[in-house]
Amino acid sequence: MLKKDRPAILGGTPVFSGVLPILRPSLPELDDLLVALNNVISTGQITNDRYVKEFEEKTTDFLEVKNCVAVSSCTSGLMLAVKAMGLTGEVILPSFTFSATGHSLLWNGITPVFADCVKDTYNIDPKAVEKKITEKTSAILAVHIFGNPADADSLSKIAKKNNLKLVFDAAHAFGSCCNGIKVGGFGDVEVFSLSPTKLLISGEGGLVTTENDELAEKIRIGRNYGDPGDYNCEFAGLSARMTEWNAILAIKMLEFLEENIERRNYIANLFRHRLEKLPGISLQHVKLEDKTTWKDFSIIINSKKFGVHRDILSLALEKENIKTKKYFDPPIHKMKVYDEYFNNAETKLPVTEYISNNIISIPVYSRLSDNDVDNILSAIERIQSFSSKIRMVLGKP
Repeated sequence: MLKKDRPAILGGTPVFSGVLPILRPSLPELDDLLVALNNVISTGQITNDRYVKEFEEKTTDFLEVKNCVAVSSCTSGLMLAVKAMGLTGEVILPSFTFSATGHSLLWNGITPVFADCVKDTYNIDPKAVEKKITEKTSAILAVHIFGNPADADSLSKIAKKNNLKLVFDAAHAFGSCCNGIKVGGFGDVEVFSLSPTKLLISGEGGLVTTENDELAEKIRIGRNYGDPGDYNCEFAGLSARMTEWNAILAIKMLEFLEENIERRNYIANLFRHRLEKLPGISLQHVKLEDKTTWKDFSIIINSKKFGVHRDILSLALEKENIKTKKYFDPPIHKMKVYDEYFNNAETKLPVTEYISNNIISIPVYSRLSDNDVDNILSAIERIQSFSSKIRMVLGKP
């Protein structure tokens, strides 16, 4: 058998001669930013000036919402939103999400209450949310996982019925659509991330959107320590201003956002067409009426049907020079930082734990070539076809 026919973990030739990263941001040319950057340097206004305001105006128009407030990160945006809304007691959220979702509550002295997720969408399960509501519950904090919109309609009905606030962690979802409507105007507030792993990048940064003018103003004040401008702070805010540098990059990135989303959806369709034919692979379900950004393309591995466990697949892809991630493993309720708050043994989230234990994210970004996609798929197919041999070599039953 030729080396090219065997997986690299069995001594075959890797499908990539160099490392294929899990992430490669699609950034503009430096020359496209220089005029604006020079303007900032000449004026000396590094924060709270024209480019941040321009970015807020452009995103308000793009998302078709009343208010966009630029902040230093999605995490600080979530922290400020929770603070400005005056949430107390308990807030229900998924455990299958990035750690910052839960951290924003702990920083505000709020008890996170974890609800399980839906197995095929990875998003929080509205039925599970309803079962977690108590007299201490003040809000629901849902997440659009990997850009796939959460069930906004069902969650809105639950929130309204129980007089709860509804917050969406939209870190992955700038450009996503829920029932044909752009994510950004659902619930009481939505918070986006503009970090390098996202499609709309400001370097580091975040964006808070809301239809509530009063709430938006509180968050604007909150990003500046809680100071409304007279040095007499109204509440304990943060230093969470977006810089002009970050806004300049984000404004330019916004010009190519739709093109990047279209490319990612094209790549995702290439992945889906071949991966859904392999035994033991489950793919994230996106409703026909929704649009996702595919911030990550993740697959769930049923080891009995696929032939090897997710961790072995990750190792085998590493040998092919393909980087992967295990988003989100561990889920929040299993993280060390939460041990002092909760008895994890008593927190039963079977769907969350199944997904976390078996999920793997493969490279997906706009500049991934069709040939790169084909090589990734060929590597996975080859690993699956040699699964029994791989298990034998690794001494796995």
